[in-house]
Amino acid sequence: MKIALIAHDGKKADMVHFLSRFRDILEKADVNLVATGTTGSHIEKSGFEVEKLLSGPIGGDAQIAAMAAQKELDMVIFFRDPLDKHPHEPDVQMLMRICDVHNIPLATNPASAELMLKSL
Repeated sequence: MKIALIAHDGKKADMVHFLSRFRDILEKADVNLVATGTTGSHIEKSGFEVEKLLSGPIGGDAQIAAMAAQKELDMVIFFRDPLDKHPHEPDVQMLMRICDVHNIPLATNPASAELMLKSL
C-alpha cells in the first residue's frame, strides 16, 4: 500500500503528530509513504521512511497528482490550511480533482485521515 502525504506549512507539525499516533498501524499494514519535499523532510526527521518528491509549490503536488492518475497511490492525506493563501492552489485543486476522477481516498483533515487509517 502506498500513501501520499502533503501538509501546508501551518499543518506540517500536525501531520508529524498524526503519523506518530498511527505508527503501529502504518508499520503493521506495511505502508510505503511518499510526500512532497518539505513535508517529507519533517516526516523523515520524526523517524519515518518516506520517499520525498519536489516541494509542493515547485511541482510536488503535481507529481502526486500524476501518481494518482497512474493508479500508483492507494490513499492521499493532505492536511490543508484553509485560512491561508497558497500560490500553488491550482495544483491543489488539480490533485483533488484527480483523486475524485480515479476514486482515490483523500483526507484533508486529521478526522477523515484517522477514519481512513483505522480501516487498514
